[in-house]
Amino acid sequence: MADQRLLRRLMWWTIAASAAVFAISIVSISLISYSLTKPSHHPTTQPTPWVPLTLLSNAHPRGPLCLDGSLPGYHFQKGFGSGSHNWVLHIEGGGWCDSIESCSSRMRTALGSSKYMGSQVEFAGILSPESSQNPDFFNWNKVKIRYCDGGSFAGHPESEFKNGTKLFFRGQLIWEALMDELLSIGLSNARQALLSGCSAGGLATLIHCDDFHEILPKTATVKCLADAGFFLNEKDIGGNRTIESFYQDVVNLQGIAKSLDKDCIARMEPGQQAKCFFPQEFIENIKTSIFLVHPAYDFWQIKNIFIPDSSDPRGSWLSCKLNINNCSPSQIEVLEGYRNSLLKLLSDFQQNKDVGVFIDSCFVHCQTWVSVTWHSRNSPRINNRTIAESVGDWYFNRKVAKHIDCPYPCNPTCYNMDFTVRG
Repeated sequence: MADQRLLRRLMWWTIAASAAVFAISIVSISLISYSLTKPSHHPTTQPTPWVPLTLLSNAHPRGPLCLDGSLPGYHFQKGFGSGSHNWVLHIEGGGWCDSIESCSSRMRTALGSSKYMGSQVEFAGILSPESSQNPDFFNWNKVKIRYCDGGSFAGHPESEFKNGTKLFFRGQLIWEALMDELLSIGLSNARQALLSGCSAGGLATLIHCDDFHEILPKTATVKCLADAGFFLNEKDIGGNRTIESFYQDVVNLQGIAKSLDKDCIARMEPGQQAKCFFPQEFIENIKTSIFLVHPAYDFWQIKNIFIPDSSDPRGSWLSCKLNINNCSPSQIEVLEGYRNSLLKLLSDFQQNKDVGVFIDSCFVHCQTWVSVTWHSRNSPRINNRTIAESVGDWYFNRKVAKHIDCPYPCNPTCYNMDFTVRG
């Protein structure tokens, strides 16, 4: 229960903070970024889970900048022992901005400016330095990439300064500069590497997965993990293309098409290139081995893609969206249809022998960023495997890791978020 209260507080904090910033846009809610728990005390011989912020060095006026023009940042903890030549990178999530107004609001937060980023963050979940919480990657070099461009690290400066405003759309340049800096401090000698990300960071992981693979030594084992980053291009319950329209605005505003899969772009009709921002359109083109961690009842997608407030003017879904246990049988049936759409889209993809999946039936969003859902006594399990164990099985080729849960409410190990209760 204590773990559940902690996770609920973290979710509430991020959603409450983001609601104030992104009320302009239906889907630009800031999501899971970092833990606010107090640091625990560890012996001085063990790595601390609290890691300081490093700003990118040697940036220049036409170089990598956050939305407000400040320097991007990351957190780095050096590996040790058998993990000293291995790397795990995790890209922070936090939605997107689709307009001058929403991006201008965003640049006054940590999701648009390093001026508002905390001086240190806790490394937990997939970044934890404790073997009990992170059995396969605890002693690797670990990097948390801060997200301050609002375009999944895919924007281009050609789209800047519209309507006389000063917003910097440098996502692609940030990505390239970050990789250059990490290569200079040891990534270039990596023997094993895992690029991961949550939510919008999970989408960034899929967009840049092959690029990441290409910059590393040919002898290195390189794979990618996207957590809650497979956003569906589905009509909402009102029959509207809410998320497709939103993505169109994001892509057009930030010049993102130049960073998207070229084969996907080539087969799209004029004006339809923004569809290539959806993983379902390009995931099968990715050559690098991929693992998808994804809740079939992703509360963010349910709230913002499938049942946005604009398509529920009477609020008949409000209680259900706050707590899946409040959903009526008919509402569960509708949500089951959304789950079926996800599984149908992934049916061919998951047949690839190099692919791993962990699709649980939990009412949650990102699950790799915090230890309680990544790997603990109370973590969600499918086939008696935690997410961390499943990812390790896939990464190290220990066994096939294709875990798909039965429909809600079959899994008693799920963390189903309850947003009706604070504290």
